[in-house]
Amino acid sequence: MNSQSLRAAIHIAAIFGIYLSLAMLVPAFVDFYFRNADWQVFALSAMFTGGMSLATALATQGRRVTANARFGFLIVNLLWATTALFGAVPLMASSLDLSLADAVFESVSALTTTGSTVISGLDTLPPGLLLWRSLLQWIGGLGVIVLGLLILPFLNIGGVSYFKLESSDIEDRPFERLSVFIVSILGIYSSLTFACAIAYAAAGMSGFDAANHAMTTLSTGGYSTHDASFGFYGDNLPMLWIASVFMFIGGLPFSILALLAFRGRLDAARDPQIRAFALYVAFFAVVVAIYLRVTTGAPFIEALSHSIFNFVSIITTTGYASQDYSTWGAFAVACAFIATFLGGCSGSTAGGIKAYRFIILFELMSNGLRRLVYPSSVHTVRYGDRPVDDDMQRAVVLFIASFFVIWGAATVLLAGTGLDFMTAMTGALTALTNVGPGLGDVIGPAGNFAPLPDTAKWILVLAMLLGRLEILTVLVIFAPVFWRR
Repeated sequence: MNSQSLRAAIHIAAIFGIYLSLAMLVPAFVDFYFRNADWQVFALSAMFTGGMSLATALATQGRRVTANARFGFLIVNLLWATTALFGAVPLMASSLDLSLADAVFESVSALTTTGSTVISGLDTLPPGLLLWRSLLQWIGGLGVIVLGLLILPFLNIGGVSYFKLESSDIEDRPFERLSVFIVSILGIYSSLTFACAIAYAAAGMSGFDAANHAMTTLSTGGYSTHDASFGFYGDNLPMLWIASVFMFIGGLPFSILALLAFRGRLDAARDPQIRAFALYVAFFAVVVAIYLRVTTGAPFIEALSHSIFNFVSIITTTGYASQDYSTWGAFAVACAFIATFLGGCSGSTAGGIKAYRFIILFELMSNGLRRLVYPSSVHTVRYGDRPVDDDMQRAVVLFIASFFVIWGAATVLLAGTGLDFMTAMTGALTALTNVGPGLGDVIGPAGNFAPLPDTAKWILVLAMLLGRLEILTVLVIFAPVFWRR
């Protein structure tokens, strides 16, 4: 890695810092409108962030560098790290009086669309702060889509590229220019957010709540404007179904949504990961609904509404909760624990291991079993009707192996800070999968991460970034070979 590449990466990160400073003016205006003193905090934070970013951008401008995988790894890490730090500035300077650890934790949780929070008293929080949290998640969700669709396939460490693994009868590229593709994705993302807000408002949310929840629903982030999360609307079953639909959409590949919306390509919806994702969502939702009907005697439609809402929320790594599902019984809790691993589709806003990796993993397992019976046989690993190349197979196995190693290490480190085993284990898991709430009395669906020691919060910050950036993207920059020329 030469100094010119590092300089170029810092320059790009600084440009994004300028954009983020402009975003800070939105909550500043909202607080000013509602005559809340925190508007000054956001205005000053925008000036500080914009000034620092502009000075850095001017100091680092120079010749363009050739894009390669090493530069890609560097810019991804630098962008997410600097954006998270700048995002914490107004939180730390606000009337909340958050510590550095708490402010960075909240910012990283928002940008990675994890949804864990250290803030309580949301119902009485200034509107600008609530909106800033939601905006960070919305921006993070868009960043996740770009990461999954464009960057990870280029870096050759995973992700299902829109141009690489689509229906086999699509020979041409439906979007010839990258700029058209990006604008299409942004249009879909914004339109769905607006539609979600309208639906929420029609179902009974206030306009402000509808706008905030729409941003955190489509981004599968899960931040709410209420301490009770979606439990505040838990008796409004139509609201739960609206949220379930839009969370599910957030877990779909946005490249496919763009094809459907702008090209009418119904054949693109045959992506195998969509079927897998829909099947395990339906399985957990229906099975737990039946379990709740039998054990609690609740009407089936009510049990199904809460079950599908909470399991779509967990699987898409949104993190909303309509009820404290840890009180539903051991079977439901076990299902919730397993669902935490799953995740949505590649190219969606969801986290987790993701459906396409399970498809490829099960293909590898199936082929391995066949070779035990027929050692000389040769079987191609397939994703739908397309062969999966060796690089993709390697990336899937490497990711899953790294996932469990990091999970184990994070659990041990969190336990070393004094947390009980359940909190340490599920805290590490939900951070790495970007789900949000864990299990137990402290960080469960009705809990909060504020009681955790600062050391534990920093560990979780790293775990959230690792999970959001698909682990390998972060680990590679710690390898000595990465920095050699």
